[in-house]
This record gives sequence, C-alpha cells and structure tokens, in this order.
Amino acid sequence: MQGTRVDVFEQIFLVFLGLGTLVGIVVIAYVLYNAYKYRDTGEPADDEDLPSVGELPTGGKGGKKLFLSFGISAVIVISLVIWTYGMLLYVEDPADGNDEQQDALNVDVIGENFAWFYEYENGIESTATLRVPAGERVWIQATGGDVWHAFGIPEQRVKADAIPGEYDETWFETDASEAGEQQEIQCFELCGEYHTSMVGTLQIMDPDEFDTWMDEQLTMSFTMQDQNESRVTEGYELTLEHQENDSVEDRTYTADDFENGTIEINDIEQAGVYNVTIEPTDGQFEPIEEQIDMTGPVDETYTLEMNAAESDTNASETNDGGGN
Repeated sequence: MQGTRVDVFEQIFLVFLGLGTLVGIVVIAYVLYNAYKYRDTGEPADDEDLPSVGELPTGGKGGKKLFLSFGISAVIVISLVIWTYGMLLYVEDPADGNDEQQDALNVDVIGENFAWFYEYENGIESTATLRVPAGERVWIQATGGDVWHAFGIPEQRVKADAIPGEYDETWFETDASEAGEQQEIQCFELCGEYHTSMVGTLQIMDPDEFDTWMDEQLTMSFTMQDQNESRVTEGYELTLEHQENDSVEDRTYTADDFENGTIEINDIEQAGVYNVTIEPTDGQFEPIEEQIDMTGPVDETYTLEMNAAESDTNASETNDGGGN
C-alpha cells in the first residue's frame, strides 16, 4: 500500500461516496418499484387475496428477503470497516521500519508565542516557512513551547497536537507536481488571543533547489583583520570543533587556506554549536576562543590583536628608531 496522505483520504472518500450513492440508488429504486407495484388502483384483481380488517398478513417466504438484505449489508459494512482501518493504519505509520523514517527528512516543529519554529535534523532552523522537497516524505515531531497548539496543513491532510512536554509524530508527502507551490500552515487548537494569526507557509521546492538552499544554510564564512581593519593573510590557523556531536570531525584551516584573509566553508553537514579557536602560528597575535550557534549561514569577522610581547617589541623598535 503506497501513496500520500492526500491519496489515502481521497480513496476513502471516493469509496464511501460511491458505495453511499449505490446504496441510495438501490433503496430509492426499490421503494419506487414497490410503490408502483402495490399502488392502489381502486379495484382488486380477481386473483388477488386481500386480508380483511384485523387479519394478519401471510406469505413473505419466511423472511428470506429480510435475512438476505441483512446478510449482504453486514458483509459490506464489515468489509468496509476492515479496509478503512487498514488504510488508517497506513496513515498512522507508513514505514515498514525505522530505517525508512531515518532516511526521510525529519523536522522538529515547535508552536510558541503564536508562531511556528522549525528545526531540521542537521540543526538548521527556520521560522514561519517550512521548506520541503517535492515528492519526498517528511516526518514531523510537534511539541508546544507555552500552551496547547495543533500543527496542521489542510492541503496535506496533516494534523499533530503540539503540547508542552509531549511530542506528537506524523508525516506527509507532497506530490512531485506541487513543486513551487506555497500552502498555508495553521493552528487547529484555540490557543489564545492571536490564535487566528498563528499561520505559516509550507514552501514546496524542487529537490535540487531544496538541496541548494540547504547547502547555503550550511555555510560558514570567516574574515581575519587587524586593528586597522586591514586583512590579515598569514600567521594564524582556525579550528572548528562541534560541541554537541562527537561524530563531527574537527576542522583546522591555516592562513594558506584563506583568500585575502577570508575563507568560505561550504561542505558542512551538521549545524549546531561550534567552538571556534584562532591560534597564532608565529606568536604574533593573541589567541581567540569563541562559540557560535549555527542555525543558518554564518558570516563572522575577527580582529586579531597583537600579543603583549609583540606590542612591546614593536614599541621598543619604534622608540629606538625615533631616538636615532
């Protein structure tokens, strides 16, 4: 059983609509048939045996028609219940195992302060707009940051409770033909004064465009300058260490990796908190240690200050030169 949530609910709707229409036609046709067959013509036929007042009617062939109609109805209803239950089980969990879910795009959704916040599994964060690739399955884990909310995308038939301290998991899969479309995200829980303004946007992107956008989010740019705001091109190395994920290897870049004092790193796979260490290679500058919380593109400029010993040496040379 394959398909999107929209496909599943459309199938359920069409089956119920078709079966309801068929039953309605049969019932109405049978009523009209009997109304015509047993209509009052004013005079009974010669061979018609009509009961007198107070006499119980006979015949009916032992209620065979009644039992037949009940039997057919029971088979149809039970079959419909079983089929619908199976379809809803697929909606509840379409994955055959955890591997399929891990391979899909996983996004944490937080409803707070009448707004929606999204965090992708690689640490990139977004507000208001949820960007997803068209034709690929997306797993949502929703929670609330303040009060009860309910995350919903009407056009994708998605609804998940966003309750503080709890996590509700659901999924959806857009159609490949929907690439480029924008759909509205709503809150389905009356959450407060600005409930009606708690809306967001689902941006359905072409998979290649989504990959390009994600690569742009996973970009770091560093610039080194001196106290005169001139670019520094030698005498240092930069180290990046992920603070939260030990599986992310440390990265070290020397001044030779910089171009005119600037380096752009665009092969990062995991966002999050990084320890940034800038060490002098010739003792000329003071070391720098900082933390950056990468939730999107990073563009940092660092001012390299001369260390105390180097400053004293330069000052001494300046004074000696001035004395001569």
